[in-house]
Amino acid sequence: MSAALSYESQLQTLILRGVLDRETLLPLWQQRGALMADKTEIDVAQLQRVDSAGLALLVHLRAHQHQRGVELKISGATDRLRTLVALYNLQTIMPVSGIFRCFNTINLRQTSVEQGLLL
Repeated sequence: MSAALSYESQLQTLILRGVLDRETLLPLWQQRGALMADKTEIDVAQLQRVDSAGLALLVHLRAHQHQRGVELKISGATDRLRTLVALYNLQTIMPVSGIFRCFNTINLRQTSVEQGLLL
């Protein structure tokens, strides 16, 4: 069983905490309209884990805000989330700002090899 997902609204930022995966994202999905009404940023720095379903939700939220004319910033991405974005080749539609360091292509490939991931 997955750990819980919690979220908090602070001004124009939605702060996510815990685990964002297929088992925990339903409440956020159900409330997305009301939660995202005035948001320009999602802070993911306090997420412990994000799976592909969680990433798909983030992509959807970003696309939904874009359709409304709002550029949604995803901030605080961990190295793991940034790697997941890169593995799905979503960098152009899902730019994320990290909390540790910015990857360039060489660093991403080197880090992925060290973690046993193949690009």
